[in-house]
Amino acid sequence: MVAVSVLATSQSAATFIGGPDQGYQGDLSYLATNIGAFIAALVVAQVLIPRFYQYRVYTVYELLEQQVGPKAKRRAGLMYLFGRVFASGARLYMAAIAVAMILYGNIAASSVIMATLVLVVIGLAYSIFGGIRTVIYSDVIQCLVYTSAAVCVIVSLWLAIPADFSTIIEALQNPGPEQGSKLALFKFDLDFSAAGVFNMASVLTGFVLLNIAAFGLDQDMTQRVLTCKDARSGSRAIMLSIAMVIPVMFLFIVIGLLLFVFYQRPDIMLGATEGVAGGAVAGAVAEANVGQFQGEKITVFMHYVLNEIPAGVKGLVTIGIIAAAISTLNSGLSSMGSVVVQDIYRPWHEKRQRQQGDAQKEDHHYVLVGRFAMLGVSLALGSMAVLCYFWQQYSQMPLLKFALSVMVFSYSGLLGVYFTSLFLGRGSEASVLAALIVGFVATLLMQPYVQEMLLPSQWQFNLGFTWQLCIGTALATLVCAFGRKPEAAGQAVSAATNQSSNNPINHEVRHG
Repeated sequence: MVAVSVLATSQSAATFIGGPDQGYQGDLSYLATNIGAFIAALVVAQVLIPRFYQYRVYTVYELLEQQVGPKAKRRAGLMYLFGRVFASGARLYMAAIAVAMILYGNIAASSVIMATLVLVVIGLAYSIFGGIRTVIYSDVIQCLVYTSAAVCVIVSLWLAIPADFSTIIEALQNPGPEQGSKLALFKFDLDFSAAGVFNMASVLTGFVLLNIAAFGLDQDMTQRVLTCKDARSGSRAIMLSIAMVIPVMFLFIVIGLLLFVFYQRPDIMLGATEGVAGGAVAGAVAEANVGQFQGEKITVFMHYVLNEIPAGVKGLVTIGIIAAAISTLNSGLSSMGSVVVQDIYRPWHEKRQRQQGDAQKEDHHYVLVGRFAMLGVSLALGSMAVLCYFWQQYSQMPLLKFALSVMVFSYSGLLGVYFTSLFLGRGSEASVLAALIVGFVATLLMQPYVQEMLLPSQWQFNLGFTWQLCIGTALATLVCAFGRKPEAAGQAVSAATNQSSNNPINHEVRHG
């Protein structure tokens, strides 16, 4: 169930809306990025997860406290919160697009804002009275719901296209003049631009780093792994989740491929019998109507759901979209709330209590604080989702790439800090802060819209987000390595290691 929960968290609304978009505009090459995910999972399973269990930490940033110091933990936690607002806000925005089209039939700014508000209220009520166990169980149900919806959409499209399997495959292999096959899986061209982020060079570099950060340094994912009874079970959950990602993602990309035939190949669609021809012709000319939703590139799947799909399937898809949206939101609320309490509020409050000589608070006090933290986080995510509406419209980036690219802002610094601390044995509280800032600023300066403001046109460059992550991580690692690890932190690590080796208590007891 942890594996399915990790799957639901990593996919959710980004997959439901972005997957068909990738298939419609692109090809199957996104599936190849799972090679990088498997490599990253091996690194996380062999290096990070055993250390989380060894030091018995509640959040991944508590490990930095053992390695460097308490300030490093707080700063890494704050950077995670900042980055997670970006990432979860982007996913919430994509879910809000779908809900806005269901509720209002358009994606005007006012409609998206109201849809965002609806999702935030439902997600907050859904999460605030449960814990991580509730989130995991609900993720499993939600994953089954939106995967079933995807299968039903594929069946509906298949029945609506008046062609056999070989004809559809031929149409996808030869989509049009000067267009590559839409069934291409592996791309070996060396393209450093945003258009080349799914080639193999990018898969074996940037996507490996991206998935190390996602599975090992992002509390949104790692909190699920830490509920397993031991490190071995947690490692198995990660590997299984990646194995399950491939068929699930394939389903949503296939939807986009079939939508391409449905909308872009009128020669095939007009071959229907008269009983189907009316719907086929409507589908073939639907491009003219999609413009009313402010751009076919981001709404072709929802346009199909609203205008072409049978009513019963439309209801199931609507439920699937809501399930995906809530899965996105409640996982973010839970993980961010735990970081706020464990890494920021609790250490500060306990230190204050010791200074004043007061008795330590019971756990229910921190549960209450966590619920207020979720309220604050939900407001931040809702605000970010609204900002993403204008951000993505301005950047004109496809939804799936947009959702992935926003993670780079926080991941660059976090990767640099952990690589330095765990592999180089260096880093101080000051250099950790500097590395987190450098990773974020370096990524920001590589964005096209920032270059337009700061650089003359001849100096501007187009660099894919995977390469931005590589550069940002390298710079953050270099900056963090200038700091020397405090001697007290090294002694704390040794003490924790000895205590862990002599203590049979495991995570099953701690989470019980």
